Amino acid sequence: MDYSPKSPAVSTSSNLEKVNPFRVMTVMHRAAELEKQGRQIVHMEVGEPDFSTAKPIIDAAKIALDKGLTQYTAAPGINELRDSIVQHYRDRHNVELIRERILITPGASGGLALLANLLVSTGDGILINDPAYPCVRNFIHLMSAQPQLIPVEREHNFQPTLSQLDQYVQPHTTGLWLASPSNPTGTIIERNHLKSICGWARDKGLHVLVDEIYQGLHYVEDMPSVLELDQNCFVVNSFSKYFGMTGWRLGWIVVPESIVDKANILAQNLYISASSIAQHAALAAFTEEAKIILRERCAAFRERRDYLSNQLEALGFKLPDKIQGAFYVYADISRFSCDSEKFCADLLEKFGVASTPGSDFGDYQANQFVRFAFTTSMKSLEVGVERLRAAVS
Repeated sequence: MDYSPKSPAVSTSSNLEKVNPFRVMTVMHRAAELEKQGRQIVHMEVGEPDFSTAKPIIDAAKIALDKGLTQYTAAPGINELRDSIVQHYRDRHNVELIRERILITPGASGGLALLANLLVSTGDGILINDPAYPCVRNFIHLMSAQPQLIPVEREHNFQPTLSQLDQYVQPHTTGLWLASPSNPTGTIIERNHLKSICGWARDKGLHVLVDEIYQGLHYVEDMPSVLELDQNCFVVNSFSKYFGMTGWRLGWIVVPESIVDKANILAQNLYISASSIAQHAALAAFTEEAKIILRERCAAFRERRDYLSNQLEALGFKLPDKIQGAFYVYADISRFSCDSEKFCADLLEKFGVASTPGSDFGDYQANQFVRFAFTTSMKSLEVGVERLRAAVS
């Protein structure tokens, strides 16, 4: 007789049917399998800085552990870190915030989840770029709402024009979610255009949320926060990218003062508090010692950007006019292929270069684009370029 346990039929949320897998994770998994077989893989798929967390941050975490600072914190985070972020906005953006508007979250993903629950109701429409970070549309789906994809073009810096916003807004639209700098395109929304977008949304009665997690990793003189232009906008940011704390899972959001109480209630219910050790460690990210290290790393990313973009263009890839931020090149592969998923699979299996297909980021021209991340050393990038040359020759 078979006494093995049998799994009962479990009904899952119908919203999950609309949630797409994160293809870059599949690429990373296959790359790891190939490495176990002895293959040398050049990793240009993952959006994670290759530098370890800066030593002042690690040392601060050790001190916090030695002090026993391992308990829950208040749901919006420790006041010292929130005050450091207030000073960060004052210094970098000349913006005055009150501490209460800042909530520390378990990564930017935790911040996006909180904001989705805060701002999105069943049946709402939320305008987002296509292409965009894939989890954004999935968070909207999970709220039984509709991501309203705006097909953005290279000719317009992969950001929406006002005429497109007029075209795609619908009666049930309640918000506009943007990113500057953008994943996967590495482009920003320039100040005057961002101001116009904020005015357009205000006239339409829509909330605006801007993902600013790649700020700091930018290669332009003027990199505005939306809070410089409209204090009623929502912001999500992170310690993962510029600050190099990916595995620490720490981010923050900024909300209007009128929403603070509701945001705190959600934080209490969704995650109780962000990691106490990560918060105390992050205090050191704002020290002068850490800032010097982070600026040096940003300069290294700029050097990699210049090298990779020049080499890709020489090989025949079409790129944005300017890669203004983040650490990605969103490359048009139409000269070589009309199937980005097959292109990336062949590049990995035959040539040992891991990259991410455009289909991970949306629908519009998804088969025409591939994202290359310059989150590996110059030496590895040089190897990757030689393998790309062999692949497309």
